[in-house]
Formats: sequence, structure tokens, C-alpha cells
Amino acid sequence: MKEKSNQEMNRRNFLGLSAIGLTGLTILPSWTINGTRIAPSDRVVMGFIGLGQQALSDFAGFGSVPGIQVAACCDVDTMKQQRFKKRVEAWQATKSQATRCDMYENYEELLERKDIDAIEVATPDHWHALQTIHACQAGKDVYVQKPLAFTIAEGLQMVKVARGNKRIVQVGSQQRSSKEFQKAIELVQSGAIGHIEKVYAKVGAPPKPLDLPEMPIPGNLNFNLWMGPLNDSKIHYHPDLCPPISLDPEEKEKLWGAWRWYRETGNGFTADWGAHMFDISQAAIGMDGSGPSLITPAGYNGQKYLTFKYLNGIEMTEQPYLEDMEGAQGIKFIGTKGWIEVARGYLACSDASLVPAELAGRRPKKMTPEERKKMYEEMQKSASKGGGSFEISSPHMQNFVDSVRSRKDTIAPIEVGCSTNTLCCLGNIATELGRPVSWNPATLSFGDDKEAAAHRLNSYEYRNPYSLCK
Repeated sequence: MKEKSNQEMNRRNFLGLSAIGLTGLTILPSWTINGTRIAPSDRVVMGFIGLGQQALSDFAGFGSVPGIQVAACCDVDTMKQQRFKKRVEAWQATKSQATRCDMYENYEELLERKDIDAIEVATPDHWHALQTIHACQAGKDVYVQKPLAFTIAEGLQMVKVARGNKRIVQVGSQQRSSKEFQKAIELVQSGAIGHIEKVYAKVGAPPKPLDLPEMPIPGNLNFNLWMGPLNDSKIHYHPDLCPPISLDPEEKEKLWGAWRWYRETGNGFTADWGAHMFDISQAAIGMDGSGPSLITPAGYNGQKYLTFKYLNGIEMTEQPYLEDMEGAQGIKFIGTKGWIEVARGYLACSDASLVPAELAGRRPKKMTPEERKKMYEEMQKSASKGGGSFEISSPHMQNFVDSVRSRKDTIAPIEVGCSTNTLCCLGNIATELGRPVSWNPATLSFGDDKEAAAHRLNSYEYRNPYSLCK
């Protein structure tokens, strides 16, 4: 079934968020609720959909939040089901809980559980929309990994369904809960470096065409179910798309799912890291719930970087934020009175007195390819054991659980995730068309640009029997 037009939801319905409206979102959530002893009525029972490395890392974060219980898990790979069950039941034993985590292949069965309050969605991006929508319709609150969706239309529909069902949704853009990024947003919005003129946001390369050879599907994987709504005959199984594991002896995935890097199955670094760095950039300049009006791809008429231009005159480019650090992800805000640089564990300003010592961190250092590879191997090793990882963000999970209890919006509500996802899709649409694309952030449409409106990242026809819920 063909998805509805973006024009069915204009910005008035979309809850556009201003810079002033963001004030409440830039305060760190409390870590405890009246201490660590949680009454039965305050316990939050969770189910996990998608059980790869990201889910293991997120579970470690949720496991540190008082009052959390885990009842069930779901994945199209039976070995990953078993691994997650084992991890959860070992954790349950340390909490003096009953050791039981039920396993499912079809997420709809998990959503039928009346004892589950909230769901984590950590599947590939093309599944985020349907699983989040169905969870909301089933009365569950949702923590959905970033980016929010695969297409623009999916994100808009997710907002409509989540709000229509009065559900709490937290997008896994955990930098919203990090002190250095919150301080950077505060400094920009307070005018500490004057009027912002430019933003450098380094995220990385766009996706490339799928070029992996087809290989036999292992018996433990339901690849047809992994495909879900994807409707592209060029997609076939390769272990890079669904990284295998073993249980005896236990061996983790050798890489994060490479579906991210291919046009047919993901949105590249544009969305993978754009959901972090573009996200913070838009928050700081007051563009949550809105977006750019003109997107120009790198290479067009000699332009070096992918560029987003906003109606307020601010220009954001996907380029290195540090001159000597070509590949490092981070942001530089350039104002009429100075500049601010921010990345994970690092915050600097042209006026050093504005940066608290505990947030300054160390300036990222240039690494050799071997050093960078070793660093990521250590991060993945830690994540696979449920230990400290660059993706574990307990304050972000705590904020979600606080919101589930209070019924107040999270620090990264679904509208925020939607506007960031739209931005990332717009960047890839312009890149693939090889020309500038105009976007109307008020009507959420491409105007009379029929080619851009017909692009698969705006909307695509789902594979039967799937359809985007109305």
C-alpha cells in the first residue's frame, strides 16, 4: 500500500519546537526516584525487539536504572535470542529477580503481552516505523534507537500514531543527555558567541549502492523476516548485513551491522552519526521540529561539502570541525563573537572561561588507522560483555523511565527524532539526485519538485503484506 503524502501532516500538527521550548529539554534528568527502592507500582517491565550489539549495550544501560525489569526479547536470529536471554537472566539473578526472559521471533507476539509496559526497538532502521507504531497501538511506551526511521514519511506517521495513542517515546540520540552537549546548546542559545552564522558538523559519508555478493542463509536466521517491508529485489543475504555470532564458544559480531552503509538498506553515516551531530546542531540553533530550506550536495558546482541552509540565514556544512582531524565526528558553532567546539568528552570555546573544567575534556588526538581500529575493537568488546561502551548512556535511559512514570515528554521526544531524521533523509536525497533540493519546513513538502517527492527516502511502497499504518 502506498504511503500517504507528507502534506497530510503540516507543521501545526507536528508540534514545532522553538529554541525557547527546548529549555526544558536541556536539563539533565535526576538519577534516582526517592532513593533506589522502587515500589511495585513504579516498576517498569520491558521487552526488547532487535538483539544485536546495540541491544546488549542498551540493556546494560537500562539495567542500571532502578525499578527496571525485563520480561521478553525478540529477534529474527535464534542464536541472538539465546545470547540475550542468557545475559538478562544472569542480570536478573544479581537483582534477586525470577530468572526468566521469554523469547520470540515475531514481535507482534511480544506486543500482545499485557505485563510489558515499555519496548526497546533496536532493529535495523527499516523496521523502526512499523515496530514503534505497533507498540504504541498496543499501549506500550517506546525507546527507539536512532535514526528514528528510514524515510521521511515513516517519521511523520510515527509522530501521529505516538501522539494519537498518548505514548511516551524516547529516541536513542543519547547526546541529548550528555553534559558537554547540553552546555554547548546552552552557550549557543544564550548568545555567548553572538549570532550563529555557520555550523560545521562532521558525520561522515553517505550510503553507497549495495555491492555484497549473495551468500547462503544460515538456519538460525529468518532473513525474509529481517527484510520485512523492504521492497528492493537487489537485496540478498550477506553476513555483513546480519553479523553472525556463536554461542559455544561465545563469539560476538565482528562488526556492527553493515546494512547502515548501503542505500538499499540504510542511510550511511549521514543518518548514523547525523542522528547525533546534526541533531545537536539543530537543537542549538532552535530548529527542532523544523529544518533547512535548501540542501546542496557536495560536488555540485564545485561545492566541497553537503550544505544545509536555514531560513534564518544559518548555514550548516558536513565538514571537519577540527582542521587537523578529518574523520572525527563533532560540531563547531561559529558566531559573530567567537566559536564553540563539541564532541563526545570534549568541549572548547574561544572564551575558555565559559567552559567548566569538568566538561572541557581532552581535545581529540589524531590517530593512525591502526590506533582507531584498536579503539573501536575495545569499544565493541566492552559492549558485547554489557560493560561500559560509548553507546551506553544510562542518564538517557533514566530519562525515558522517568517519563514513563511521570507521563511527561522525554529529553529526545519523537518530534525531535522526526525532524532530525527528515534532515538526514534530505541530505541523502540531494546527494543522490546530484543537485540542490528545496524543502518547505512549514508544509513538510518539496513544493513542485516531483522528482524529490518521489524519492524512496521520502516514501516508498512497502513489500507485501506490509503497509504503513494509517
